Amino acid sequence: MAHPAWQDPVLLPLDTAPVPEYGSGSLADLLPTLVAGQGVPGFTAAIPELTPADRNCVFLIDGLGWEQIKSHPDEAPYLHSLLPTSRGGTGRPITAGFPATTATSLASVGTGLPPGVHGLPGYTARNPETGELMNQLRWKPWTPPEVWQPYPTVFRLADEAGVQTAQVSAPTFQHTPLTKIALSGGTFHGRLTGEERMDLAADRLASGDRSLVYTYYSEIDGKGHRFGVDSDAWRGQLMYVDGLVRRLAEQLPPRSALYITADHGMIDIPFDEQSRIDFDEDWELRAGVALLGGEGRARHVYAVPGAEADVLTVWQEVLGEQFWVASRDEAIAAGWFGPQVDERVYGRIGDVVAAAHDDVVVTASVQEPHESAMVGMHGSMTPVEQLVPLLEVRS
Repeated sequence: MAHPAWQDPVLLPLDTAPVPEYGSGSLADLLPTLVAGQGVPGFTAAIPELTPADRNCVFLIDGLGWEQIKSHPDEAPYLHSLLPTSRGGTGRPITAGFPATTATSLASVGTGLPPGVHGLPGYTARNPETGELMNQLRWKPWTPPEVWQPYPTVFRLADEAGVQTAQVSAPTFQHTPLTKIALSGGTFHGRLTGEERMDLAADRLASGDRSLVYTYYSEIDGKGHRFGVDSDAWRGQLMYVDGLVRRLAEQLPPRSALYITADHGMIDIPFDEQSRIDFDEDWELRAGVALLGGEGRARHVYAVPGAEADVLTVWQEVLGEQFWVASRDEAIAAGWFGPQVDERVYGRIGDVVAAAHDDVVVTASVQEPHESAMVGMHGSMTPVEQLVPLLEVRS
């Protein structure tokens, strides 16, 4: 693709990027707040408006952002009733963290740490030890999980402190590396259907005087990627998951709090050249680039040694009116990955980091054919992707 001559591009100022609310209102703050209220040592209530409960359940719905719930009251009447605009609703949005993608967000939830510390800074990221691009959702190529993410999960620490702790999810997730480093601790219970998961989550919640239960549903995200967030297939899944939430809420044992949240929102991207910029066909964006990581709306760009400054300049010139484009050090200083970045994580972040502002993606049709064909996308810091629900039901 050829680009016009760029005389003086109007770059998006980095300070206009809506940085996640690490430390006060992000996914990484949820479990620490809950277990602090249960008396688990070493944790403080980062979200102080959450009233402590003896029994806490977190239901994470993959891909169901705050904006999607707000805009679909007919398909999700029960979820909508928990919004602050409804009578009795006390819900609020929190931020996913950057990038707003599943592997990063689940690690933030389970460890209670921001991405710069837990070290899963995107869908794919470079392993500085090998130079390979690692898919952190599928865990390919293989990397020892406890080396990649060495911190204990909140679930493990809660279980060691005597809280009855359990995860209720699809059986296929039980032994995955991502589960091991982000969501393990206590007992894992695999169930195939959503109804079985809700019933078992309620049972596990009632199993102890203090309990912490996590349950998960993924199909809204899958339908959004494939068909878009306004498709009939997506709406059907929203109606189904609304019923699951109600089913679980109606079974809560005494002294319980149920929190409904998500790992990211989603946005549909049109299939045209202006909205989908193909890295594999764009010689300017490819120049000096050794590896392209991340995903369409949150790119990690790894430069050939010595070409870092040139790659940053070109990406700013080509994309800087539609993306926040920063060097690694600028993104870190701006707090995109949290208030600190561990030394082991530093080289996993791109030499250039590009986060979409407009309804646009950088695809890679040859390298990433499956991802490039998706309708619904996510990853960046815009409200539709970044804001996730924190809805509450108490018994």
